[in-house]
This record gives sequence, C-alpha cells and structure tokens, in this order.
Amino acid sequence: MYKDILVPVDLDHPEASEKAVGTACQMAKDYGAVLHFLSVVPPVSPLIASYFSKNYRSSLSAAANERLHAFTAQYVRSDDIKRQHVIAHGSVYDEILQMRDQLNADLIILTSHRPELKDYLLGPNAARIVRHAPCSVMVVREE
Repeated sequence: MYKDILVPVDLDHPEASEKAVGTACQMAKDYGAVLHFLSVVPPVSPLIASYFSKNYRSSLSAAANERLHAFTAQYVRSDDIKRQHVIAHGSVYDEILQMRDQLNADLIILTSHRPELKDYLLGPNAARIVRHAPCSVMVVREE
C-alpha cells in the first residue's frame, strides 16, 4: 500500500518524534516501504548570514546530517528497514511538501505537539501539511 514514507524529524526535540518514528517503522515493516527521514534547517536571515563564513550552510547541513543519522540509530531499532536521510533548508512546511514531491512519497508521518487554544487542533506546520499535501498524512500526537 505504501512504498515511500516521509518522516520529518525536529532534531531540536528528537524525543517528540519517537512515537511517530515507531509508527513509521511498523508501517515500513508491514508494507516493505522505505522511510525517508527529513530534517529541515530553518532559514537564517541575510543580515545574520553575513556574519558567518561562506561555507556555513554546508557546515549546518553536515551537522544536521550527523545528528539525523544518530537519531535514526537510536530510534529505528530494526536493521531491515530501508531508510534514507535527507537535509533541507527553508521553512518547515514548504520543505516537507517539496521533499514529498521530489521523493514521490505516498505517506507523510509527522508528530504534532499538544494543541494550545491558539493552534485550534494542529500546530501551524502540521495543519499546513495536512491541508496541502497531495498524499495521505498521518499525524501522531505526542504523549
């Protein structure tokens, strides 16, 4: 049923994604799907970026990639699950939707924090992804 599952991970709060990763791993086993773990590095304003070296973006990517590999090593407990690690730069929901298109993922599994009144039911990123994704989206709530 699912061949490619996109799993966005917030590396600043990795424990929040644990339940979603467990769900994704089970679905990957059930369907023989590939898990595409995505971490999005938020944009840096041009003014702030002017203080960094020219290769700061590649340094951020390398660090994020290392952290994402460490994350999957800790939370993906099965070696038979095929996985890919992807790092993107930009706004979270835009990059998730763009990566979904690039990978032709047929399912996105993401975590949404506990809602606050202002969020109404989903966090702003999760809500945008659910509204605009051309594929199925599973939102796994944090405990």
